Amino acid sequence: MPPKDETQSLTHDLLRRAHSPDSANRIYSDKIQHRPLFLKPSSPPPSTARDARRKARHERRKRAKALKPKPLSARERRNLQLYRLPKEGQKYSIFAPLNNLWIGYIREILGTELYNGGQGAAAKLSAADFHGAEVEVSRSRCPSRVGVRGIVVKDSRFTFEIITRQNQVKTLPKEGTMFRIHVPAPDAAPVQKPFCFEIHGDQFQHRSSDRANKKFKHHFLKKL
Repeated sequence: MPPKDETQSLTHDLLRRAHSPDSANRIYSDKIQHRPLFLKPSSPPPSTARDARRKARHERRKRAKALKPKPLSARERRNLQLYRLPKEGQKYSIFAPLNNLWIGYIREILGTELYNGGQGAAAKLSAADFHGAEVEVSRSRCPSRVGVRGIVVKDSRFTFEIITRQNQVKTLPKEGTMFRIHVPAPDAAPVQKPFCFEIHGDQFQHRSSDRANKKFKHHFLKKL
């Protein structure tokens, strides 16, 4: 390593090549002399800092993903019988409060259209959830199903599973079936006539979660 005097003279010579002697002395005293020389960077460069932040985010997401439980597969749900109604729970009285909740829910959705109906009511009903609704088969290709009535305990893609007043669980296919539903008016309503509407099961062959974002179109309906 060259001595300090030789380093200073070399620095002065380089500065004098580009500047006058006075400017070279001033630059040396202001910008070079007594300035600290960092042998190690005081902070990482921007690229290294970005990589560190990116790595930290990746680690946090990885830990959060490890803590989040893995969703059950369809086979595991079937094996656990999550959607099976136990025999001790097959009672109409158990689901009667659910029907009362559904009536309040559908009244809130319909609003004033509960009394006058119309296309607005049809659009709202087509996207509504019918778990807890009391449905009655008004028309069907199978005559023995006409008149069957009960509370919907499961609304699947192709069927309504209901429980009747006789504590019987019945599975009603939507295809080729029309369902009638009565919604009683509130006690404080000026007109106490219940709001009645029918569902064409052929157009309701969707899960309740899928119907919320689906736009229904007019189709030719076969006579039942």
